[in-house]
Amino acid sequence: MTDTSIGRRTVLVATGATAATLAVGATLPEAPTTAPTTAADQQPAAAAAVCTLTKEMTEGPYYLDGQLVRADISEDKTGIPLELTLTVVDDDTCAPLDSALVEIWHCDALGEYSGFVGGNGHDEPDNGTFLRGGVLTGTDGVAKITTVYPGWYRGRCIHIHIKVHTDVTLTSDGSFEGGQELHTGQLFFNEAITTRVAALPVYAANTVPRTTLAQDGIYDDGGAASGLLTLTALGSSTAAGYAGSLTLGVETS
Repeated sequence: MTDTSIGRRTVLVATGATAATLAVGATLPEAPTTAPTTAADQQPAAAAAVCTLTKEMTEGPYYLDGQLVRADISEDKTGIPLELTLTVVDDDTCAPLDSALVEIWHCDALGEYSGFVGGNGHDEPDNGTFLRGGVLTGTDGVAKITTVYPGWYRGRCIHIHIKVHTDVTLTSDGSFEGGQELHTGQLFFNEAITTRVAALPVYAANTVPRTTLAQDGIYDDGGAASGLLTLTALGSSTAAGYAGSLTLGVETS
């Protein structure tokens, strides 16, 4: 099933030198032992702290309520590591939000979502929880989540869904309830890096045609302003994985 657009309200992405995670819209090349970096890998980095407006995006058809509060959502899924650093700030002051729940969900290397396995044409076990969950931000507004680089499904480019909640109550079963949903959006990936990732055997096993970033009907070529992650290689090969960062400012009132 393909996501469709919904009404949008503006939120804020803070970028720049206020913290390492505030450098958005730039993709660092891999080490020289891998394929040479091309111009397509490079995006301009902010030279100073600035605030850039971005749009809220569709929740999509694969959201499940009440997922686990946990820092590692990868479970036993195969795929290269992805270490996310997501910073939440107030859109009026750019001050970090403490104790905001940052929740993400995405498909696996075969393009399947937990709770909906088979939707992309692949047969695999479905426990309803893999690649879903979130964490509370600290006083610095930072949420760090470990997962795997997503795969793709028919009609959409590679992406991660994200929600930001405040005033949630943690439950005894490791989940959460209540609170206020401040933001729904999506995170996107540099196409040159995704091309290399898609060539790895675990991703190449996905036989569904891949939609590129430029072909996607939801990503609007807005760079960091539309959720494009800053990606940094974790090692000297594509298989070593990536760190991804982005800072989101949200409306708190």
